[in-house]
Amino acid sequence: MKYIFFGTPEFSAIILEKLIDSSLFPVALVCNPDRPIGRKMIVTPPPTKEVVLRKSLLEIDVLQPEKINEEFLNKLGSYEADFYIVAAYAKILPAELLNIPKLGIIGVHPSLLPKLRGSSPIQSAILEGDTQTGVTLYLLDEKVDHGPILAKRELEFPVSPSTPSSGPRGNFQFPILSQKLAELAANLLVKTLPKFVKGEITPLLQNESKATFTKKFTTEDGYINIDELKNAINGLNTKTAEIIDRKIRALNPEPGVYTIIHGKRMKILNAHLENNKLIFGEIQFEGKKPTLFSQYQSLLS
Repeated sequence: MKYIFFGTPEFSAIILEKLIDSSLFPVALVCNPDRPIGRKMIVTPPPTKEVVLRKSLLEIDVLQPEKINEEFLNKLGSYEADFYIVAAYAKILPAELLNIPKLGIIGVHPSLLPKLRGSSPIQSAILEGDTQTGVTLYLLDEKVDHGPILAKRELEFPVSPSTPSSGPRGNFQFPILSQKLAELAANLLVKTLPKFVKGEITPLLQNESKATFTKKFTTEDGYINIDELKNAINGLNTKTAEIIDRKIRALNPEPGVYTIIHGKRMKILNAHLENNKLIFGEIQFEGKKPTLFSQYQSLLS
């Protein structure tokens, strides 16, 4: 079994580490270049590269192209890999790449395809109020998240109205749900890959009539009108409180959720619903450190 792993963020790193720990070693890792991070702009390797470095796996080549050009495609071809795995690589793969590996390219998508195709399925599932999501392994083709399905696994994440997003049971907040889906995908890959290589899996076409699509969220998507916030906090509109609660869970830490109060931007870091009211946890004013909202409650009363 000879494969190349494509992936950059923590979601990808969880999957890669599980594969390595299961003795399914890639011949190469393809990830984004090291980037300056934080206020001190320290050049930092992406999470997937950190996995390889931490485990001192010198036999795994780490490839970090800025762009996928002809030279890089030739480099990939030189490995003569059976297949590739792509998990949150965050770069558009050219059509020429699809035909390089002998068995194709396996995509890892954190939704139950064909539902929630696109770049933000985890955030979208939370925003839509879903209580079930999952992961899908599929063969890449030239359309986004469109290829035939190899395997699926479901994940239940029932929402309790009294569960704080900052608390231990807040497993439907984006970072924690992302981690759970990555773990689910990793275990599914470990079970699926041996059968895939042996040709024991018949890929199933996706039902196009059931396809839905997600969007890339921006800073503007995280804005909440101050009057809507007041209604949610004071229990005047239960539906609004639920929608804002989902937004806080889905869009933190990126792109973030905020309102404008007395001319200043106030980020809402976490919250929960209690007795049909939205209860804030931590907030952060622009240029300041996070603090408890209770100290500023009078601003929205």
